[in-house]
Amino acid sequence: MAKQHDKQFKLDAVQYYQDHKDLGVRGCAENLGIGYSTLTKWLKDFRESGDIPVRGSGNYASDEQKEIARLRRELRDAKDALDVLKKAINILGK
Repeated sequence: MAKQHDKQFKLDAVQYYQDHKDLGVRGCAENLGIGYSTLTKWLKDFRESGDIPVRGSGNYASDEQKEIARLRRELRDAKDALDVLKKAINILGK
């Protein structure tokens, strides 16, 4: 899973690039320990809106998205439990 960066880090990264344009986006990204495409996206977001949107893990766009995520977790857990039961039946049935 990708690293989550807080809003301040993203804004600092944009400022770092603006202060060190001579390094280029790739050089700044390497110095900051982030991917080139990550910094490029943050710069684009900042240019377009003057801010960087941040959605941490657990923040959903809507209540529906939150419910979908909960149901997916519940389905995954149920499938895992079913797999365990199937294996147990195979072992005990022999």
